[in-house]
Amino acid sequence: MTDQVALENVIALGLKPIGMPDTTYVASKSSFLKNQIADIPYIGKEDQFNLEKILDLKPDLIISLYGMSSTNYQLLSRIAPTVKFRYIHAEWQNSFRQISTVVNKTKQAEKLLDEYKQKLAKLGDLIKNKSNKVKVSVSRFHGGVKLPEFRSQFSFPGSILQEIGLSLPDNQSKLIKNPDDTLVILNLERIDLLDADVLFVAVDPGAKDLFQKYQHTRLWQTLNVVQNQRVYSVDSSYWIFGSILSANAIVDDLFKYLLQTT
Repeated sequence: MTDQVALENVIALGLKPIGMPDTTYVASKSSFLKNQIADIPYIGKEDQFNLEKILDLKPDLIISLYGMSSTNYQLLSRIAPTVKFRYIHAEWQNSFRQISTVVNKTKQAEKLLDEYKQKLAKLGDLIKNKSNKVKVSVSRFHGGVKLPEFRSQFSFPGSILQEIGLSLPDNQSKLIKNPDDTLVILNLERIDLLDADVLFVAVDPGAKDLFQKYQHTRLWQTLNVVQNQRVYSVDSSYWIFGSILSANAIVDDLFKYLLQTT
């Protein structure tokens, strides 16, 4: 596996890769998948592979979902058959199916997707019975950028919210028209765009101080969602991007928090 989303897909299908990368991004899957990947050797960072380590592992197949340069694709193709897909946040189920086909695990994939859809339907019904007008905002405090952002309707968490029947605040949705735009970075003066009925804040490990700094500002404290105490800190290792395992973990969080606030 050359990236952590591909890694998550394969782990979900019951397979154990012989090598995996560390992420070049802050929201690493390593903490989320730690029990399943504890003894898998690292091959370097995503798109910064240690080719000698990969050669030593003698892979039969190399799978990539994002971040692989043309140069690395050519190099890895000389080591083993290399399959490269395009990961689209809101279409993560397509990527899951593509990888399941390559590794001959389509039945397992469809079973997992069916179970996921049943869980979504159950949550959607429970929420609808309470209220169908809840606006949910998803923010990330990024350890690298040092500014908060909100995730759009085209993002991984945004697509899950829409599947359930929830929607983002109108002032967020109106800003984003391009399906390739999964986020908008905000400065403090536009922190009002995070306001909603419920706000989930994914805080990267390196951004806890940044989040605390924003929490003490007057603009943050004037948000309705803050005053109503409906801000929930969640794990960025599965809320920002991922596949079936991350999606299920998000839905578990939604069960936990939304049903007590709708």
